Amino acid sequence: MTRIFSGIKPTGHLTLGNYVGAVRKWVEEDQHRADALFAVVDLHALTVEHDPARVRRLSRQAATLLLAAGLDPERCVLFVQSHVDEHARLSYLLECTATDGEMRRMIQYKEKAARERERGGSVRLSLLTYPVLMAADILAYQADEVPVGDDQAQHVELTRDLAVRFNQRYGHTFTVPKATHPAVGARVMNLQDPTAKMGKSDDAGPGVVHLLDEPDAVRRKVMRAVTDSGRDVVYDREGRPGLANLLEVLAACTGAGDPAELAEGYTSYGALKRDVADAVVELLRPLRERHAELVADPAYVDGVLREGAGRARAMARPVVDRAYRAVGLLPAV
Repeated sequence: MTRIFSGIKPTGHLTLGNYVGAVRKWVEEDQHRADALFAVVDLHALTVEHDPARVRRLSRQAATLLLAAGLDPERCVLFVQSHVDEHARLSYLLECTATDGEMRRMIQYKEKAARERERGGSVRLSLLTYPVLMAADILAYQADEVPVGDDQAQHVELTRDLAVRFNQRYGHTFTVPKATHPAVGARVMNLQDPTAKMGKSDDAGPGVVHLLDEPDAVRRKVMRAVTDSGRDVVYDREGRPGLANLLEVLAACTGAGDPAELAEGYTSYGALKRDVADAVVELLRPLRERHAELVADPAYVDGVLREGAGRARAMARPVVDRAYRAVGLLPAV
């Protein structure tokens, strides 16, 4: 069976964009068709300044929301990255395989480092090397496929390069994975800036709908969404990005077809926004209700994460031990 690995970083509250762009596909497709592992990749949250208590809180919230969304521990492995030591063990071997030039060419590093410097902050070494940790996340499990958005595709290419290089130098050790991408239109953009994705790190932004937002908050954010100039309702991703985003959200939430076709049914922005707000509220309602049930049963969530880490460790340890032997490290006695 095909093996899939994917993770979500606890750097903010999960958003509608996270759900529509990734989590829903994990729930509806990936966990049923493949040997699937899903991780809360908390080590990746340490690459920038952070509040330790907040990272712990968001890590647990993310795991609980993934269960609430429908990930089934009987069908997939759900765990927290830092609970499995093999991620960090393998990351160092891959740092010894990667080059400085490869790391500095990563687009996300360039962008995030520039923003950090603009704020007057120092750039952590881990921000430069975290794509290697991401490669370790994937290669430790011999994953065949990695579902990612466009912004992470370069990191999967690096993972492929490192796997090939390691295999050539030290003998075949790792499966070379491939990236898989969500369907066109699955990317939800910020309601106030439709040229930027709806990111979970922008916690206070009025253009970001979080999975745990109350219905009134969801409606308020949607009704205030940017809709561009003009009065007619048409789907034009380049010329009318705000309106296009609303139509794409409606299509994604309702499964009601093509955004361009949906546009033909509206003569005003107000009617469209009301329908989008209703659709988002209804999409999130069962998730929020299930989340409340799981929060009331922390022992269940703890058990899922404990069992998931055990299953993940059993998969990863033989692979990482083999990699340690391959590079010449003396086995422990």
